[in-house]
Amino acid sequence: MLLAVLAGLAWMVQIMSMMKFVLNYGVQVSSFIGLTALMIPFIIAIIIPFVTFIAIIFVYNKLIADNEVTVMASTGLAPRQIARPAMMFAVVMTLIHLGLNIFVVPSTQAKFYDTQWNLRYGLAHLKLQEAAFTELSSGLVVYVDKVSGYDLSQVMLSDMRNERAEMIIFAEKGKLVATQRGLSIVMTNGSVQGRGDMMVSGTFETFDMDLNVADKGGMTGYRVRSVSTGQLFQDVLDSPTAKRHRTVLTELATRLLEPFMNIILAALCLAILLRTSLLRRRASFAPAAAVASMAVVMAVFMSASNMMNSITDFGILSLGVLGTMMAVVFALYRK
Repeated sequence: MLLAVLAGLAWMVQIMSMMKFVLNYGVQVSSFIGLTALMIPFIIAIIIPFVTFIAIIFVYNKLIADNEVTVMASTGLAPRQIARPAMMFAVVMTLIHLGLNIFVVPSTQAKFYDTQWNLRYGLAHLKLQEAAFTELSSGLVVYVDKVSGYDLSQVMLSDMRNERAEMIIFAEKGKLVATQRGLSIVMTNGSVQGRGDMMVSGTFETFDMDLNVADKGGMTGYRVRSVSTGQLFQDVLDSPTAKRHRTVLTELATRLLEPFMNIILAALCLAILLRTSLLRRRASFAPAAAVASMAVVMAVFMSASNMMNSITDFGILSLGVLGTMMAVVFALYRK
C-alpha cells in the first residue's frame, strides 16, 4: 500500500513537470498519460528500498509499543524468529527489485525516450487545420487547403526562422513524413521564393522541407537507463570515454547491487528495534537510530556507486555490499 501511494505521488509530480507536452505540442491526453506511465517502473525501482524500510519499522515499532514483541519473546521466540516474516518480505522485494532493474526499467525507459521524441518532433503531435494558418514554431507558418491524414493539398509554407535564408513555398500537394532529423514535409509541383543575400525564385517538382531540425540520435544521446543490461556489460569494456565508463559502472551498481539494500535495511532495522526492545529498560531512541542508520547506509552506497572509476572499484563495492549484508544479518540472527 505504501509503495502504491508513494509511486502514485511521484507519478503525479512527473505529470505536472511534463505538462509542456500538452501545452506546447498539442499532445492528446491519452498519449500523454501513456508517456508518463512509462516512468512508473523507474519510480518504483527508486523507492522500493525506502518503502521496505518504512513498512518494517512501522509494523515492528507498533508491535513493540503494544508489548507484543515482549510477549512473543517471553514464550521463547528468538529475535530471528520474530523477524522472519519481515526478512521474507525483504527477500521478495529484493527479487522484484532485481527484475525491475534488469529487465523492466531498461525496456520501459527506451520506450519512454522514443515516445517522448515522437510526441515532440514526430507526426503524432502535429495537427494541421484546413483553410487556416498554423504556426508550427516561431517563424514557421503553414497554410493547407485540405488535409487527408498526412496528405495535404494546396500548401503554402512561410519559413522566417533564419533571417538570412527566408523563403515562401507554394505547392499543389504535400505529405508529412517522419525522418531521423525530425518532421518533414515533401511538396510536389510548386514554386519557391527565397530572400537572403540575394533574391531567389524558381519552380520544383519535389521539395523536401524540414519542419523541425532535430536529430533523433543527438536528441536521445546515450541514455544509460534505457540500455539493456547485456549491452551495459559490453559497454563497460568498450566505453569510448572515461566519463561514459563511470556512468556505465554507476548504472550497473544501481541495477545489480541496489536491490540488496532491501535486505540490508530490513536486517539493520530489525536488529536495532528487536535487540533494544528486549532490554530491561526499553530504548525509546531505537526508531530514530534505525532511521539514522538507514540514511547513513544509503548515503554511503550512493556516494560509492557514483565515485567508481574502474571495474576494480565495482568489485570492491560489490564485496562491501555483500559484507555489509552478512554483518547486519549476523547481528540479527545471533543468539
